[in-house]
Amino acid sequence: MSCSVLLRLHPGDLHKVLLPIYNAATVRLLCSASRLSRNLRESYRILQLPEDGDSSPEEVKEAYMRMAKLYHPDSGTPTADAALFCHIEEAYRAVVAHLARRRSASSNAQMDEDEEDKTKNQAPQHRQYLSFEGVGSGTPSQRERQYRQFRMDRATDQVLEYRRKRMEQAAAEEGAMVVRDARMRSKQIKITQAVERLVEDLIQESMARGDFRNLSGAGKPLSKFDHNPFSDPMTHNLNRILIDNGYQPEWIVAQKEIRETIKKLRDRLQEVRSRLGSPMRHSEQLQWKEHCADFTDDLKKLNKKVDTFNLIVPLMSLQMVHFNTNREVENVMKADQEYRKKMEQERKHMKDSEEADTSKQNSRQGLIMWMQSLLK
Repeated sequence: MSCSVLLRLHPGDLHKVLLPIYNAATVRLLCSASRLSRNLRESYRILQLPEDGDSSPEEVKEAYMRMAKLYHPDSGTPTADAALFCHIEEAYRAVVAHLARRRSASSNAQMDEDEEDKTKNQAPQHRQYLSFEGVGSGTPSQRERQYRQFRMDRATDQVLEYRRKRMEQAAAEEGAMVVRDARMRSKQIKITQAVERLVEDLIQESMARGDFRNLSGAGKPLSKFDHNPFSDPMTHNLNRILIDNGYQPEWIVAQKEIRETIKKLRDRLQEVRSRLGSPMRHSEQLQWKEHCADFTDDLKKLNKKVDTFNLIVPLMSLQMVHFNTNREVENVMKADQEYRKKMEQERKHMKDSEEADTSKQNSRQGLIMWMQSLLK
C-alpha cells in the first residue's frame, strides 16, 4: 500500500491497517527473545534445567538451592567448591534476569494491546511529545515505560557516581589514618636506648628473684668509682651491674679470650727460649724448632678466632689482624737478647761492685796494719 493511500485513510481505518503490522513485529520480537543465547543455555545447563528456557521461577529457585547445598563453601559437604559455586551463582542470576525480561516483555505486550484497544477510535495527541522530557517514541504507554527506564538508568548512574566519590574519600581518609597510626605506634615503641631497657629487665628479674633483699647497702646511694675520673659514673654503674649479672657482649668475650691466649703463647715461647743457651747448640736448635712449630699451629687456631671476632665486632676500628709467626718469633728473640744483655750488665755491675768492695776492704786492712806498725 502506498503512502498517498495511507494518508487518505480515516484515522480509525489507518489504525486497523497498522495494527496487524505492529502485532507481527511484536510476535517476531518475542520469537527472537525466545531464542536463547549460548551463555544463557550454558547457565541453564549449569543449574541442571531444560535448555529450552521454559522453566518457572520456582523451578529455577529450587534448582539453585539444591546446587547451593552441594557446592556452597560453608555447606560442610565433601563436594563444597567456592569456584564452582561462583559459576552457579552467576548462572542463577543470568536465568533470573532472563525470566524477568521475558515476563516484562509479555506484560508490555499485553499493556500495548490494552492501550491500543482503548485508543482505537481516538486520534493521537500531538502535545504528548512535550511530556516525559522528550524521551522515547511510540504510544504514550510506550513512551512512559521508556521514560521510566531512562530515569532508572540515570538514577543508577548517579548512585554509582556517588559511591565512587565516597570510596575515593574513604580511601584518602584511610590513608591519612594509616600514616597517623604508624607515627603514633613508632612514638610508643621507640625507646631512648636499648641498654636502658635491657638493664631494666635485668633489674626486674633480680628483684623478682629476691637478689636485692638483705643487702648491706640497702637504702643507701651507690658508691662512686674514683679509679677512673674520666668515666661517666652512670655508665660505669650500668656496666658494673651488667657484668655482675653475667651479661657481656659476645665480641668482648672473644676479644678478651684472644688477648689472653696470645699472651700465654708468647710467655710460653719466651720461657722456652730463656731455658736455651746463647748461642744454641744443635740439640737446642732442634728443640727450638719443635716449639716454634707448635707455636705456629696454635697461632693458626688463634687466627680463626680472630676471623670470627671480626665478623661480630660492631666497629671497624676494633677489628684485629692475623698474628704472624715470623714476627712473633723475632719479637721473642729480640726480647730474649735484651733480657740477656740486661742480665749480663747486671752481673757485670755486681762483679764490679764486689771488686770495688774487696779493694776497699783490702785498703782498709792495709791502713790498719800500717797504723798498728807505727804504734809499735
